[in-house]
Amino acid sequence: MTAERGVTAAPAPGTAVPAGVAGGYFGRALVVDVTDATTTTVTLSERVLRDYVGGAGLGVWLMRHLAPPGVDPLGPQAPLAFVFSPLVGTPLTTSAKFAVVAKSPLTGFLTDALASSHFAIAGKLTGHDAIVVTGRASQPSVLLIEGGDVRLVSAAGEWGRSAAEAEASVRERFGRPWRVAAIGVAGERQVRFATVSHDGRHAGRGGLGAVLGAKNIKAIAVRPTTKVAPADPAGVLAAARDLRARSFGAATAKYRELGTLANLLAFNAISTLPTRNFQTATFEGAEQLAAEDLAQARGVTKNSCASCTIGCEHIYRRKGGKQLRVEYENVFALGPMCGVSDPDEVLEASARCDELGLDTISAGGTIAWAMECAERGLIDAPWLRFGDGSAVLRALDEIVEGTQLGALLARGSKHAAEQVGQGSGDFAPHVKGMEMPGYEPRTLHAMALGLAVNARGADHNRSGAYEADLAGDLDRLDGGAAHARAAVETEDRAAVMDSLILCKFLRGVFDEPFAEWAQLLSLVTGWDVDAAELRETAVRIVLAKRAYNAQEGWVPSDDWLPARLLDDTLTLGSGRVGALSRERLRVMIDAYYEARGLDAEGRPATETARRLTG
Repeated sequence: MTAERGVTAAPAPGTAVPAGVAGGYFGRALVVDVTDATTTTVTLSERVLRDYVGGAGLGVWLMRHLAPPGVDPLGPQAPLAFVFSPLVGTPLTTSAKFAVVAKSPLTGFLTDALASSHFAIAGKLTGHDAIVVTGRASQPSVLLIEGGDVRLVSAAGEWGRSAAEAEASVRERFGRPWRVAAIGVAGERQVRFATVSHDGRHAGRGGLGAVLGAKNIKAIAVRPTTKVAPADPAGVLAAARDLRARSFGAATAKYRELGTLANLLAFNAISTLPTRNFQTATFEGAEQLAAEDLAQARGVTKNSCASCTIGCEHIYRRKGGKQLRVEYENVFALGPMCGVSDPDEVLEASARCDELGLDTISAGGTIAWAMECAERGLIDAPWLRFGDGSAVLRALDEIVEGTQLGALLARGSKHAAEQVGQGSGDFAPHVKGMEMPGYEPRTLHAMALGLAVNARGADHNRSGAYEADLAGDLDRLDGGAAHARAAVETEDRAAVMDSLILCKFLRGVFDEPFAEWAQLLSLVTGWDVDAAELRETAVRIVLAKRAYNAQEGWVPSDDWLPARLLDDTLTLGSGRVGALSRERLRVMIDAYYEARGLDAEGRPATETARRLTG
């Protein structure tokens, strides 16, 4: 392997952490070519680790140095990285998270998806800060990693099964200490919005499951073999106790009491609940799907991710008695977005996505687009109508089965609209190819900007600009330069939290986020990190993602929103109009570029920006 800016080939690791490596790190990434199960260990210098931290930040650095420019996301040379962080394995609440990073087959740009589970802890304690998979196995396989011991075994018994079934099967074969990340049938068949799953949770967006499926890998199983200590164990323990106490406060109450589904009625009340493919922003059936009602009628229990004290997971009972973890985005995408108000049908559709291994947001958005196409006579699918929950279920099955309609929808709404034409691209609900989450841009102008410019595409986790809209400090219907500054700030915060990694549901407990995050990082690593350095780190990560996308074909027009959101207005109950003109969006994007130190076309404009992405 060619050495590049901190990348050097190194022998396979034992159990010891190399001398001089900061606390919380091993200082190495394992690269496995599953074509022949050969491995290379890449040394990660302290400069690289300090510049990019871990998780999504270190993931983009690995992609920029290990992915050939212009690589086919589903080709053998495309790397898929499981990236950990220095906080994994510490007692800090919500720290058992990892990032899965690759070039997205849905967008053609960088994607990173985060997830929480014991896989994060076990994966890191194989002795690596990241595990990178390249190549293509000759047959469906399970990749086993135990320290420096890497094996490929047949997945004949797991292929064709759900991710949860495959996970259970692998652990039954090899033992309970193994932790498993797997794909469903959608990943095997390379649906471009297939997920990677583990412990019933999902690295969902951007088609990471398809990348793994293209490598003929059904599952990755990891078994811990070593330990890694923080630089200041007593200081980390004290910080963990403090953070645990704060995690029970008012800032997390919504998540603990009703979960993210609490957003549904609130968003409906302020006309920001996308309905019937963004044709309206309120849904007449919202109360039937609301957490307040479903918790009473269907609530079973609550649960927590690994190493988490918040307990935001709300488990509901499906028709027939089976249980399902329910989130706002699942219900929005398969309910209001498709005009479906029957709770049984929406919960069943969400469960079907989990079983097949499909991202619910992209699935719901693509199906909603197809429903509108069918109603306009643009595609021949008379059975596909808004409000029909059985049609949603049929469409999900057809997407994975690869029927004529399913094969079209399996590529996502952008590519499907390019094939259908006839103006259908104007109402395809995506940015950069990634379907939009449950936030209405015409009534949330800071969020509109965040969705338009984000590197991953339409995304509510890498840009939390909706926080500025909903806080009340800015007029959410009158976007301008202040909204751009807010979008930059929330994007920077997300970049740090996604790299440390900490759950965003904790964001409200920090009074001085960058200073407090820097203190946590300092306690774990032994570095003297302050708020200013961490802010620069955030900028570096955001710009590195933009630089990677530019290498892969990004053009300025990719930072934009669907025509429907700029041409059609919403009549609001307050008598005001929900509208977002092209001129207003352009003003906000230009202000964002200026605040980011980019030129008029959205590329790094200053020596500082170039240095940060170098």
